[in-house]
Amino acid sequence: MEAERDKMGEQRLVRLRQMTVEDTEKIVAWRNREFVRKNFIYQQLFTEEGHLAWIREQVETGRVVQFIICLADGREIGSVYLRDIDSRKGTAEYGVFIGEEDALGCGYGTEAAKQMLAYAFRELGLCKIFLRFLVDNIGAMKSYEHAGFCLTDRREWVVIQQGEREVCFMEITRDIWESRQNG
Repeated sequence: MEAERDKMGEQRLVRLRQMTVEDTEKIVAWRNREFVRKNFIYQQLFTEEGHLAWIREQVETGRVVQFIICLADGREIGSVYLRDIDSRKGTAEYGVFIGEEDALGCGYGTEAAKQMLAYAFRELGLCKIFLRFLVDNIGAMKSYEHAGFCLTDRREWVVIQQGEREVCFMEITRDIWESRQNG
């Protein structure tokens, strides 16, 4: 199978494939790894039953679209998703996790985010995508910036296992995303 290429003909770092129920064991294992879990606001351990309920109640109802991140060699390393999709308002929240520790810091999350934004704006017709992250997750913030997200002034505080933590917000609109595609 020939490697996927971007519009400039260069090989893509990753490709996204639709998540299926068969991915449940893998998703649960990735999401429960400490290096993944510590960077999420929701830090409870995932279960197969909970993930299957997520698929039934969120994915199958269209509130969520979720993909598996695959490398060019077929290795699966994580997941990317849009949640709380509001077609009327044209908004959704973006999320990603890299579940294989040796795949962190390689640009895979950034590339997955770029592809997910293209999907959100071109295929779903959304107008704005936002995300939340814990303030000390600097690697994630840099990845999101490279993908095109901009930091907003919005902040919240949450109490998680490590105590009270600040949550930052980033967003990108379709107009800004489109202007960057042509420029």
